[in-house]
Amino acid sequence: MTSQILDILTSAAILYVVAAGLLIVFGVMKIINFAHGGFLTMGGYCALATADLGLSPLFAIPISFLFGAVVGMVVERLIVRPLYSRPLDAILATWGLGIIIGQLITLIYDRGVHFVQSPISGAVDVMGESYSQYRLVMLVVAILFGVVLAAVLHGTRLGLMTRAVIMNEDLARGLGIDSGLVRFVTFSLGAGLASLAGTLITPLSSVDPSLGISWLVNAFMLVLVSGSSLVSLGIAAVVLGGAQVLISSYANPVYGSMAIVILAAVLLRVRPQGFAND
Repeated sequence: MTSQILDILTSAAILYVVAAGLLIVFGVMKIINFAHGGFLTMGGYCALATADLGLSPLFAIPISFLFGAVVGMVVERLIVRPLYSRPLDAILATWGLGIIIGQLITLIYDRGVHFVQSPISGAVDVMGESYSQYRLVMLVVAILFGVVLAAVLHGTRLGLMTRAVIMNEDLARGLGIDSGLVRFVTFSLGAGLASLAGTLITPLSSVDPSLGISWLVNAFMLVLVSGSSLVSLGIAAVVLGGAQVLISSYANPVYGSMAIVILAAVLLRVRPQGFAND
């Protein structure tokens, strides 16, 4: 029982980390960044490149975030910014960008599957049961993600401007807020967080050019049922991620892999605002 509870909590934590960057971009820019999967994959290969250079796996964490943020800056300036007034085109452009990122990675490496050593290995005893230390660390990381992002949004001038743009961009511009700068910073931060998430999830799976695709689908559904709220995202991750774990354990892993998509679709049908407040 203890192991199953920990599976639910750590799975929710991993989903939260993966979806946080996507949620931030959606909240401010009102577009789904389908390049998010490509940025996740990029982070996974940052971890692989760091390992190939013989560096500590911990170095991959800041490297992946900075690399993702810089790429995000370029993408926002050259691809996304000209399409702000055409959200459908922006969605298609980011989808195409995700495919391009995957192909570029294939050219540099290959289509093979690679594995990266976990920076924290082994198991720890939790209430009489042995459990992965790294998955427990991911639970702490998810909490830190939420605390830091909440602190930025509610405790800094940038956060104040960001919340103003989320609530009413036209009014925010009227008050002198540079919404273009807010969008630029937000997209860059979202890309950096996505790349960082890719690095963090890599020790739990393998690395290949399609790493981000499966994660993107679940992250997309979580964001849809969360609106632009970090708290709602946490609730969605626990509820839907927990359902995925339980269905995989008691029914079939194949059904479990589809649980988040199906349950999110049903929830949006019954309650269009999802887990967001009315």
